[in-house]
Amino acid sequence: MLSHEITSVVGKRKARKRVGRGRGSGVGKTAGRGHKGSRSRAGATMLSLFEGGQMPLFRRVPKRGFNNKQFARRFEIVNVSQLEGFDDGAEIGVEQLLRAGLVDGLQSRVKILGDGELTKRLQVAAHGFSKAAEQKIVGCGGTATKVGGKETKSARRKPA
Repeated sequence: MLSHEITSVVGKRKARKRVGRGRGSGVGKTAGRGHKGSRSRAGATMLSLFEGGQMPLFRRVPKRGFNNKQFARRFEIVNVSQLEGFDDGAEIGVEQLLRAGLVDGLQSRVKILGDGELTKRLQVAAHGFSKAAEQKIVGCGGTATKVGGKETKSARRKPA
């Protein structure tokens, strides 16, 4: 069978191997698991990182320094030139950016950067602005409002 002969019906899915169905099937008796040992038994699973008793790779590699990835605040970037697609005088928030396909979700933290030119008067609400972006938005007569600031916990009182 050649690749151009595969239709929507013929050869689309390969049949699964039916093991343990007698000698004639080629995978009868031990069902391809060999004789004895933990992997021949039911319910036997191996950790994907297990290397047969050899020192695992993640333990052999040196670990140094600090990685900030899990603590870093991630922003989705929108440039001022991308805001040019909105109507003059429009109010732009995360919801409008989502509808325009500029951000991935409503939970996204958005930062507006100053790349490109802006000619329209817009009211933009985002989680962050670069200085250049803020100047360009305000320079056109619009407003740049920061939303969703950092939440701070109230200071606990010490017992008297």
